[in-house]
Amino acid sequence: MSPHGYSLPLSPNGLSSMITPPPWHFAGEVIMVDYRVDPERAASFLPPGLTLGADPGAAAAVFAEWNWCSDDSAELAEPQRCQFAEFLIFIACEYQGRPLARCPYAWVDKSVPMMRGWVQGMPKQLGSIHQTRPKLVGRTGPTPGSGGRYDGTLSVNGRRVVEATVTSQDVLAEPPLLHNIPLVHTKTSPAWIDGEQPVSQLVTSRVDGVEFSPIRTGPASLRFHDMIDADFAGLAPVSVGAGYTFHYAETLHGGTLLT
Repeated sequence: MSPHGYSLPLSPNGLSSMITPPPWHFAGEVIMVDYRVDPERAASFLPPGLTLGADPGAAAAVFAEWNWCSDDSAELAEPQRCQFAEFLIFIACEYQGRPLARCPYAWVDKSVPMMRGWVQGMPKQLGSIHQTRPKLVGRTGPTPGSGGRYDGTLSVNGRRVVEATVTSQDVLAEPPLLHNIPLVHTKTSPAWIDGEQPVSQLVTSRVDGVEFSPIRTGPASLRFHDMIDADFAGLAPVSVGAGYTFHYAETLHGGTLLT
């Protein structure tokens, strides 16, 4: 019997893989801030085939704490394995008139979601992400689903990079746009063998089972501190819009090639 599995490491029974095959189920708490970037800098992150679309420069910063599991839910018995935190930047874009969101930067705090992101074409790196956790009792956090102050922070290599605050107040009738349209990624694999052609494909995610809790919105602040590199600095806020807090769930089945 030869070693096999969905991802490395391969093993005789295939159970040693770092990530399991999809579908993957996710449920989490989200803090999100709409903001604007310089349209020319936003466009520089879009590969051929994608354009900025109807609202050039629209962007969002997203903090999330997730539970995830495979179809058999085995991961839920190991909280260290099934929980992770994430920070994402979204840029509004279009493909042949179809509204999409592009994620030029992403950080997670565990190796498994980082590897799973690479499979999808998401540019995930390791970072330290923390956010306000609602509490049912006491004074140390807002009550789940209620108004109040929510904060999120991203640190990379021990340096504070991004922080956000949302003072959620009013209930929103519709989900924020950049969290309610498909993500478009570049599934990529560099050449390693002489003569091999690198893989670079535009793909979208195939999801179902999408659920939103009641969404609250209110004033927000978003600050970029350490700019990491010149490209990342181009995504710093020109202006900041509304903030949102909500719970979200989906099932991810794989990807679809954009043609």
